[in-house]
Amino acid sequence: MTSTIANKARPMPPGIYVPVVSLYKATKRQEVDYDASYKLFSHLIRGGLDGLVLAGTNAEAVLLSSEERKELVKIARKAAVDIGRPNFPIVAGISGQSTNESIRLAEDALSAGADFGLLLPPNYWAKAVTKDALLGFYRDVADETTLPIVIYSFPAMCNGVDMNSDILSELAKHPNIVGVKLTCGNAGKVTRLTQEYKHEQFAVYAGSSDWLLPCLIGGGGGCVTGIANVFPKSVSRLYALWNESKIKESQELQGLVAQAEKACKEGIAPTKYAVGYFAGSAAGIVDPKTFWPRKPYLPVDGVKAAWVEKVMQSLVQIEQSLPDAV
Repeated sequence: MTSTIANKARPMPPGIYVPVVSLYKATKRQEVDYDASYKLFSHLIRGGLDGLVLAGTNAEAVLLSSEERKELVKIARKAAVDIGRPNFPIVAGISGQSTNESIRLAEDALSAGADFGLLLPPNYWAKAVTKDALLGFYRDVADETTLPIVIYSFPAMCNGVDMNSDILSELAKHPNIVGVKLTCGNAGKVTRLTQEYKHEQFAVYAGSSDWLLPCLIGGGGGCVTGIANVFPKSVSRLYALWNESKIKESQELQGLVAQAEKACKEGIAPTKYAVGYFAGSAAGIVDPKTFWPRKPYLPVDGVKAAWVEKVMQSLVQIEQSLPDAV
């Protein structure tokens, strides 16, 4: 490590985080189903994951109201407390198109009980998002809230707005910017940033679990992965195998996880179908419509559903063989 900056006051713990899907009632307005959400949060915590991420991409954040976002954080905290994990890490999406909106969302998340805020870059007018605009945006939000900020790098969802490792390194020096989620899939950013910063100074996470091992080998702290909604125990086991230095076993499981995660790469609807099909009953949620996307977006058709079931079969027995962590 080359940086001499101080450790962050509240570093983000390493491990496997799940961007939890949002669940809705089977009504015309598709109100958020908070009872089902509580059950899913509880199921995921028991599955051995290291943190929940709410109001992220998998949660259809742009389709959620500010009140729904706050209530989901409160429900997640209640689930953690009820299970006996009151300090379980909860990360809340706080992405807004303006600095002011993002600060407001950060304040809401903090008041509802979140531990960290996950923040995309502004991207509506992509050509106006210069390096100086990016640096100013993140620094201004981080200055105005005590909620520790995690940068969210996802160019495919942000009109191509990308942040190279030099920009991320500049932002890492801010005392309230604690890490980055790299859904850009750029392993080079991992190795450059971890060469400069140790985890407590600036944490680096893969944005999916199909390259969890490459991220860990490069010095990263874990991943934030949608497939953990479906197979939380399997992804947690992969991380544990690496930490136990069981390299061959971890490589074998990494391959199976990567094959299954192909389905999540196809979008929110296939991911939510997989959660309902493979994990719904275990979580105590029986109505498949609870896992439909929010309108105007549509659930998967029969052909896509069959493909999802086939692609993810490789992890079913593994998931069923593993015990609850709590």
